[in-house]
Amino acid sequence: MIDVDVWVRGHQDAKTEKIGGIDSDAASWTDDEVKQLLEGMLLALQRANDPGGVPPEVTLRGFSWIVSPDKGGVLVHLEMQLGTVSAGPFAIDEARLTDMISRVMGGPKVSTLVH
Repeated sequence: MIDVDVWVRGHQDAKTEKIGGIDSDAASWTDDEVKQLLEGMLLALQRANDPGGVPPEVTLRGFSWIVSPDKGGVLVHLEMQLGTVSAGPFAIDEARLTDMISRVMGGPKVSTLVH
């Protein structure tokens, strides 16, 4: 089980939700586990917003994401109009997880250039 912290826009308090079915050893993750994590995070945000609702079909579009360093690893943050959700820390290299998320999202390779 992976804990995710969820904040729904317009609510004062954040809450912790759980995502099952993902190995807690992030260093062994493949793109499939990363996709599962992102989908689980989005569904946790939806559940927090509409606890009794039917889970929607998930598409990995329409939100911003970032991987950031933290004590003990990295955090994954997703943000959209509905609210934000964060997970971690995960013991995995920041650049590796960033590349994996980028692939899962279907985007271009992340640039390391600073402008």
